[in-house]
Amino acid sequence: MEMVKVTVDGVQVEVPKGSTALEAARAANIDIPTLCYLKGINEIGACRMCLVEVKGARTLQASCVYPVSDGMEIRTNTPAVREARRVNLELILSNHDRSCLTCVRNQNCELQELAQKLGVDDIRFEGESIDYSVDDFSPSIVRDPNKCILCRRCVSVCRNVQGIGVIGANERGFNTVISPVFDMSLNEVPCINCGQCITACPVGALKEKDDTQKVWDALNNPDLSVIVQTAPAVRVALGEEFGMEMGTIVKGKMVAALRRLGFDKVYDTDFAADLTIMEEGTELLSRLKNNGKLPLITSCSPGWIKYCEHNYPEFLDNLSTCKSPHQMMGALLKSYFAEKNGLDPSKVFVVSIMPCTAKKFEAQRPELSATGYPDVDVVLTTRELARMIKEAGIDFVRLPDEEFDPLFGDSTGAGVIFGATGGVMEAALRTVAEIVTGKPLENVEIADVRGIDGVKEAEIDLGDITIRAAVAHGTANAKALLEKVKSGEKEYHFIEVMGCPGGCVTGGGQPIVTAKDRMDKDPKMVRAAAIYQEDRNLPIRKSHENPSVKRIYEEYLGEPNSHKAHELLHTHYVARKKY
Repeated sequence: MEMVKVTVDGVQVEVPKGSTALEAARAANIDIPTLCYLKGINEIGACRMCLVEVKGARTLQASCVYPVSDGMEIRTNTPAVREARRVNLELILSNHDRSCLTCVRNQNCELQELAQKLGVDDIRFEGESIDYSVDDFSPSIVRDPNKCILCRRCVSVCRNVQGIGVIGANERGFNTVISPVFDMSLNEVPCINCGQCITACPVGALKEKDDTQKVWDALNNPDLSVIVQTAPAVRVALGEEFGMEMGTIVKGKMVAALRRLGFDKVYDTDFAADLTIMEEGTELLSRLKNNGKLPLITSCSPGWIKYCEHNYPEFLDNLSTCKSPHQMMGALLKSYFAEKNGLDPSKVFVVSIMPCTAKKFEAQRPELSATGYPDVDVVLTTRELARMIKEAGIDFVRLPDEEFDPLFGDSTGAGVIFGATGGVMEAALRTVAEIVTGKPLENVEIADVRGIDGVKEAEIDLGDITIRAAVAHGTANAKALLEKVKSGEKEYHFIEVMGCPGGCVTGGGQPIVTAKDRMDKDPKMVRAAAIYQEDRNLPIRKSHENPSVKRIYEEYLGEPNSHKAHELLHTHYVARKKY
């Protein structure tokens, strides 16, 4: 790799050729403020907060897009640079809704942090401002243009990372607004509710639909049995909301906090993930044996499902008919659990704690109501749970570790790896391989489907057949994969798709990582590493070996893909128009 020498504020550093002035400054341990910049996603130099002086240049330069060359001298802290940054920040603030104390991003806002760092205690450019209506019609995402700073990070992640492009810059000049076309609501366009726009936003212009009050009301209703379940990715991210290191596994503290909030039962969605593998694995084997529709495509990610319904209706028959794990769990809680405990299903209130904003949309789908009532009543994101814990005055970091309640709290390592891209595929192959060959796997860790490559491929030898598998994460990668399948360029038996880049660990409902912190740690990798560590920590690592799953089949469901299982655990999909 060719290196170049650059001097930043008198500090000489060597950086790879093609690096930007911003990257050179970071190499010299010098912090340049940014707002629109998001590494690998939005590098457009729009906000002008990262201006620097470059020796020989006639004007100040945006460091996030300015390429360095050998011998270049950069100054980041001159009077001209400081004044330019301050003026730009005050201009942004002049047309910004500054109700910081009541904003969901208070104390985790990049604009707020910059104002503090640059010592902005007055706005010199108070003038005209535009009052926009708030778009809160989506069940998942609330869009408030009054807080938007036009950084376009949400536009870039939606268009370039997810390949969807339902939001963009409309109007011009002072009237520019980031919104769907023709001033439509997010609920009226083919938004998949993934929430990646929320995690990209540096301010509070985008946030999840807050459903915490519904849960407080249920917890305070003595007529209801309120049951909570938590997704695998939540346990490796929730701690970040309480100042803990990224990737810290907080399963025990999370369970303890949920009990203190007043939930009657605390269950693990990982149990239902194991159940999903039994149903989905059996479905795959059935399609292979009976010349069914192939490739079989996983159905755990509601963002991906909605994307497929809008954009690839020709693949709907390829989707597994399995509900996602938390919906399976909800169906069992309102049937098996209710019957065992003599409860009316209408009095069983199921709350899912998910890393995902798309699950909020999913829970409202009318086809997901196996007992005549919604399988899941409310979905909360990881961030919403953190707010409830803080509101209740619970000292999360000092909580003792507690265990999930039995049966629906029992799970395996295969269930927990659902949280990372490739995890559903790996969990399924662990079970399918042993069922087909009748032999235990020598190594349950299938490296070919791990990692953050956009598309991964694997071949699994099952004796009479070699399963060709593919894994995609992020809908832009899914699109590229499906186009190759459509053209005949690629043939697979089994495909896993996760709607969010990195899978559930970086879902739209997870703790928000600032642009600066993303340069130091990639949450996709750090949280996934914790997921795989949790898998290794568990005594049972294959779904078909979960004794509680076996018990559910023996007592209630009969066998995987039985008529009873199909009634409760399977669903169907609908083709959707784009507008």
